[in-house]
Amino acid sequence: MRRIEVGHAGEPGAYTVTVGADLLAGLRVPERHVALIHPEDLPREFVAQVQAALNPAVTIEVPARDDCKTLDVLSGVLSRLAGANIPRDGAVVGLGGGAATDLAGFAAASYLRGVAFYTLPTTLLGMVDAAVGGKTGVNLPEGKNLVGAFWPPRAVWCDTRTLATLPGAVFREGAAEAFKHGLISDPSLLARVLDPEFRPGGALLEDTLADAIAVKAGVVTRDLTERGERAYLNFGHTLAHALEAVTHHGAAHGDAVGYGLHYAARLSRALGGEDLTTHTRAFLRWQRPSPLPALTYDDVAPFMARDKKADADGVRFVLLRAVADPYLTRVPESVLRTEFTDWQADLADLGLAAATPPAAALHNPALT
Repeated sequence: MRRIEVGHAGEPGAYTVTVGADLLAGLRVPERHVALIHPEDLPREFVAQVQAALNPAVTIEVPARDDCKTLDVLSGVLSRLAGANIPRDGAVVGLGGGAATDLAGFAAASYLRGVAFYTLPTTLLGMVDAAVGGKTGVNLPEGKNLVGAFWPPRAVWCDTRTLATLPGAVFREGAAEAFKHGLISDPSLLARVLDPEFRPGGALLEDTLADAIAVKAGVVTRDLTERGERAYLNFGHTLAHALEAVTHHGAAHGDAVGYGLHYAARLSRALGGEDLTTHTRAFLRWQRPSPLPALTYDDVAPFMARDKKADADGVRFVLLRAVADPYLTRVPESVLRTEFTDWQADLADLGLAAATPPAAALHNPALT
């Protein structure tokens, strides 16, 4: 079992992330009135274990994956909390993948202007990324995570036994964030994520997972509300979030991040950084993300312009001078276009050529 501290002990917003096996059945929280939120596709055994441990006043099932991250679903959840009379000293517990825990955290931040929140991620993506840092929220048609709040959990429990229920593609999807943490901070993660023993039940799983979480925990501790260094955690995400939005979230987050890491590596090289595309190519070969629709730069550019790192002067990208040496900068439009075309050629070389969907499968921001 590993424990990672987020924040400084004794200070507001500090909490512990616990990583280990068989954690769900032994859960305890101090609040007497608890609401449990979980996605509809979660294995029943996990829901039953948490219900037996916490005896929630209400259990709320929400749509799977990003289908739950809407204002309509949030409204329904808040009504269920009110209907169950969850008091100000009650708590919301989010159980499931990163989308469900994002929603649960935002519901906790919003209901009665904020109640206690605990998160129990059951996917690799949820453990490495969404569970740590206190970012909560939902999506809009115009883009990913455009409505939300910083609302740190009181505690996070990552039960590695839950990962054994994931399809292989979903586990590999979640590894994108762990690999990103290797690129921006801990080079040892690059080889470990691609090692055959980094798998559910594998010898490298727990320590690699904990070390990947520790990267984000360290950054969050130093920059709680994304005023500086925390933006580096968005390496690869400017294009990734655009790919999610333009495909109506048909592109899974981790797959989109895998694609986005390679684009960001190409941009980094184009602006004079070390060539890290060998690493990102190797990751894409290992990850085997689902093919993207046929896209042009003009399809994704409006969504990149809405990126959270954008300011009054436009969009900014996180790039790398070298492994573990990130920086934030603007990239000339001509470079963005050229590298997008060459990025697509790389994907074709990797056997990830774009599928060609009906035009209706793409989201046109001009119509929203």
